[in-house]
Amino acid sequence: MKDFRQMKQRGEKITALTAYDYPTARLLDESGIDIILVGDSVGMVVLGYQDTTRVTLEEMLHHTRAAARGVKQALLVADMPIHSYNAPEQAVETAKRLVDAGAQAVKLEGGASHVAQIEAITEAGITFMAHIGMLPQSVREEGGYRVKGRTQSEAETLLADAHAVEKAGAFSVVLEIVLADVAKQITNAIDIPTIGIGSGEHCDGQILVTHDLIGLFPWFTPKFVSPEARVSEEIRRAARAFIEKTRSGGKI
Repeated sequence: MKDFRQMKQRGEKITALTAYDYPTARLLDESGIDIILVGDSVGMVVLGYQDTTRVTLEEMLHHTRAAARGVKQALLVADMPIHSYNAPEQAVETAKRLVDAGAQAVKLEGGASHVAQIEAITEAGITFMAHIGMLPQSVREEGGYRVKGRTQSEAETLLADAHAVEKAGAFSVVLEIVLADVAKQITNAIDIPTIGIGSGEHCDGQILVTHDLIGLFPWFTPKFVSPEARVSEEIRRAARAFIEKTRSGGKI
């Protein structure tokens, strides 16, 4: 984890993407990505749920095991799903199960409100990544996804959260959909790296859902994402070609 702090000090950007299966994890690993996250975003882009609030621990363990088989170089981080870290003791048990499944670090959503859980995890010797800003597991309570840090009060809360997770032992912190200027302030205020998603260019690194990056989930693409490929279109093209060849009696 000292390597990531050193990258921040050198001004070297940290790269992170999600993977939920063996081939994707292996391809990302072979591409030289720094961090692979088995995110609970699996609920939407793989399992077809409306949001992440239906993802279970058993599902996260299943996908973590699959991704872990494809990773040799990158740091593999696994998300702790909703209701799996309500208390410190539960948080440690969940973290240990994810590590046993192949994760090298774990992540949960929340800042100062979850210091007890974060401290328990890090004191158990488990590497921890924090996540503040927009929290997808709270989307139903908040009534949707919105930019965080627009008010002075929100900005101060986010800064306090960042300091809290750093003090609790996090090696890095994800800033999700945080106003760019506030993300920059947080990045300059703490010693651990900030990894942004929809939070501007001034974070110490960036993370995206791989399905968004490669256009594999065409039914919804976040506004802050510019896909680098259109894999869904290629899948449709290949499937239609197969259908046509089969129906016409052509060679497959």
